[in-house]
Amino acid sequence: MILNHLMGLYTHPKEEWHTIEKNHEALKSSLSHILLITLIPVICTFIATTYIGWDLGIGERHFLTVRSAFFMSLSMYVGLLAGTFILAYLIFWMAKTFDAKPTYTQSLELVAYTATPLFMVGFATLFPVLWFIMIIGLIGLAYSVYLLFTGVPIIMNIHEDKSIVYTLSVLTAGFILLSALMGTSAILWSWGLAPVYQ
Repeated sequence: MILNHLMGLYTHPKEEWHTIEKNHEALKSSLSHILLITLIPVICTFIATTYIGWDLGIGERHFLTVRSAFFMSLSMYVGLLAGTFILAYLIFWMAKTFDAKPTYTQSLELVAYTATPLFMVGFATLFPVLWFIMIIGLIGLAYSVYLLFTGVPIIMNIHEDKSIVYTLSVLTAGFILLSALMGTSAILWSWGLAPVYQ
């Protein structure tokens, strides 16, 4: 299973990317990994917003109703999954410009591994203090970017000179997708799906 490579990606990423390249996982393994790892921020955020309360540093803790937190968590899960699959498609599509011919499964595998540190930041929401989550989030983002830079030339079989431009293109696409998800959230909130506090 794809989870077997996680420890290697945290301890010796370049060597682990070569192992992954030699033994590509099946599409089913990548999908199951993404479906499972995406649950971390969703479940942890649900617990934090309903039972622990968010400390925004401006007074009392803020709690959401269980119903509101459930619908927001469900929306978050769908949004994260959609973003992951769209980013994998963009990686697959852009590779042709850089003389690479990966399969969609390879692209999905790259996204699954590189997004994992970001999704694991979800554990930090169990200590829902804004400054703490921002610091852990920046660490998770930095490591995801590092994994992307080290993984692209190996998994996508792109020469290192081209891989820098390709990776920057992937990062740009990722940030555009994130902005689109945030914009969609704002639209949904304006349609009456805004959080409901206890």
